[in-house]
Amino acid sequence: MKLATLKRGTARMAAVVDDTQALFWPLADLFPEFRQHPADDMVAAIARLHQRQLADPPKDKGYALQEALLLAPIQRPPRNVFCVGKNYRAHAREFAASGFDASKKGAGPADPEKPIIFTKPWTAIAGPTDAIPLWPNIDQAVDYEGELAVVIGKKGRGISKAAALQHVFGYTILNDVTARDLQRDHNQWYLGKAVDGFAPMGPWIVTADELAGMDLQVRTTVNGETRQDANTSDLIFDVPTLIATISKGMELLPGDIIATGTPEGVGIGFNPPRFLKDGDVVEVEISHVGRIRNVVRRVAASAARQTATG
Repeated sequence: MKLATLKRGTARMAAVVDDTQALFWPLADLFPEFRQHPADDMVAAIARLHQRQLADPPKDKGYALQEALLLAPIQRPPRNVFCVGKNYRAHAREFAASGFDASKKGAGPADPEKPIIFTKPWTAIAGPTDAIPLWPNIDQAVDYEGELAVVIGKKGRGISKAAALQHVFGYTILNDVTARDLQRDHNQWYLGKAVDGFAPMGPWIVTADELAGMDLQVRTTVNGETRQDANTSDLIFDVPTLIATISKGMELLPGDIIATGTPEGVGIGFNPPRFLKDGDVVEVEISHVGRIRNVVRRVAASAARQTATG
């Protein structure tokens, strides 16, 4: 099943989506418990729906998907988005060779020995068709990173690898857009990852039962040119390992998001680097999940000031 957050007219709602029929059904139409408490918050819906038997949506009487705007499926997770650095071997090598990896010291191996975890604030989250902003003075080294993201459904601390997948509600797509110069110059990753609008996500969440046991192909194109094309079987640290690592010291919560890392082919992997520019079209597609499409748009200085002042 696919669950989305969308806007129809002035109403925002969580809904079940059938993309083959281009239809959607508000959760309140399908589940009695949502009729008294309308579900416009996907995090609350996930907590209620996790590990219950989800029937297929009806084959008719839905609403036309083209009449609604798909938003990020989770607008505001319980806390920052968890991200994983250098989790594909080929990407770890290209990043180490790029000169932008200030975290790498000495001449040791490029592959990490343990998962590298950092975060992006929820304020970076954007929708599956929103523009990727080129903010003034943060526009010279903006890069893409197509990733599979895990959505947690059941809370837990100290989760074992064997039990980890029981805590997964589903999967979505996230583009971990990055200002590489900030990432390099500040000797850490947060500032370069935390920029407003630098986490396009969606188009929906595919429930875990639909993807059980599947290896998924992650593909990113820029203006139609394939830049990234890899399989999740190439992850250095798999999803159970990531969940066990993060939950060791904190309780994971329903609605938490874990972006699992990006494959080889990011802009800094080219010589010279191929950073995003105004008007570029970035598409991230993951097999059996979906596709997000975002156009890069320069933000005028006057508009940026207006945004800052409200």
